[in-house]
Amino acid sequence: MSDMPRTKIICTLGPASEDPEVVRALVRAGMSIARINFSHGDHATHARTIQTVRRVAEEEGCLVAVMADLQGPKLRVGDLPQEGIVLQEGEVVVLTSSSFSPGRIPVPHPEALQGLQPDQRILLDDGRLELRVEGRDEEGVRCRVVVGGRLTSHKGVNLPGGTSHIPAITPKDREDLRFALEQGVDFVALSFVRSAEDVRELRRLLDAAGSDLPIVAKIEKAEAVDTFSDILEAADGIMVARGDLGVETSPEEVPFYQKRIIRACNRVGKPVITATQMLQSMMERPVPTRAEASDVVNAVLDGTDAVMLSGETAVGRYPVEAAETMASLCEHAESHLPLGRFLYGAERPPSPTVTEAISHATVEIAAEVGARAILTATMSGTTARMVARHRPGVPIVAATPNPRTLMRLTMVWGVTPVRVPRFATTDEMVVLMVRAAYERGFVRKGDRVVLTAGIPFGGEGRTNMLKVHVVGETGEV
Repeated sequence: MSDMPRTKIICTLGPASEDPEVVRALVRAGMSIARINFSHGDHATHARTIQTVRRVAEEEGCLVAVMADLQGPKLRVGDLPQEGIVLQEGEVVVLTSSSFSPGRIPVPHPEALQGLQPDQRILLDDGRLELRVEGRDEEGVRCRVVVGGRLTSHKGVNLPGGTSHIPAITPKDREDLRFALEQGVDFVALSFVRSAEDVRELRRLLDAAGSDLPIVAKIEKAEAVDTFSDILEAADGIMVARGDLGVETSPEEVPFYQKRIIRACNRVGKPVITATQMLQSMMERPVPTRAEASDVVNAVLDGTDAVMLSGETAVGRYPVEAAETMASLCEHAESHLPLGRFLYGAERPPSPTVTEAISHATVEIAAEVGARAILTATMSGTTARMVARHRPGVPIVAATPNPRTLMRLTMVWGVTPVRVPRFATTDEMVVLMVRAAYERGFVRKGDRVVLTAGIPFGGEGRTNMLKVHVVGETGEV
């Protein structure tokens, strides 16, 4: 039986974690999903990283999914001297679409520069530096430095309140998506989503490629917050990307956006990731700050399915320690969740569908009969997701013959996905479900378990069976 936290951990892989033994240590620490950040690196490097993840996961006998995170219409500074440049408060600099020269900052996005207006704020490097537009001339956009500091190559550029004219899916994203599909990744994350139409555009590209890859929409713009309900309906999962969200909106609003977004995802049973700067200080130090520890714990208490490490594991000095710390914090937070009563408390939940009623009853009955585990048979993953949103106090073992569903459930809180052969009858399904849980140490002979599935098996979103079963009573183990 796994002793990993029930909250899933996503680790971004990069120079600090490309070594196979570091990847192995991350897997042992609890990494469920390896994130490949297409804002950095090249395809050859990413291919090696994906190959390493799969080889190590197979050697360790566990499931580790791969998520391709597309760069999206992210504005970035161009190439600067290696040591960077220092911007002094009050000085005037020019943003240009051409190359660097003293007093000129390259921003290779002419369409974005064209839209800048006098007195508009420009934030650099996740808001650490600030410029204000004064005007434009033949050289470019003239700006005054409001908050100075050192600026290095390829740092982000944000235009709070402005509208980007860059397409939602850039030519680079299309090339990266093609590569990701060739590599057989398990998720694709779409950056800087502004509306549900951005998600639908990516869906059309996937459809044209014959792929049903699940889409994770990253919420990091004010427009996305305003249209979130439509985005949630269009996407398969959500990431609360708090870094750019805090720059594009205001930092004091981000915790409330986080709570509302997570709650909305919980209610519909779609996985949600909390990301950015969760253990930021561990890029340089082996222990987190108290504020970071509190941040992780509160994300779990909010109901996040997964937490994500970015620079901490990609380029930080302590990648393994960061993952181990994240796992420890998640486990502690989980011990304080109102297990089984998370979604609706003591109230009787609204159950407009049979699936929702059965998923809630499954969790309630598991608690009442002292079940050791909840076992779900699922083809699409819907049954497992709907049960997991209630945060039951026992493991959820999701048995599926579908290899794609197997990997997709690595993002769902509390679910251990296991591959089983295809079955023809309900009795055969029960035998395979129970045997899978028994062989992995989740249950022993004589334990009670609660079984749930959709009958006949194979239809998406049709959970209609619930059964209390005693392990071994039909000779399955």
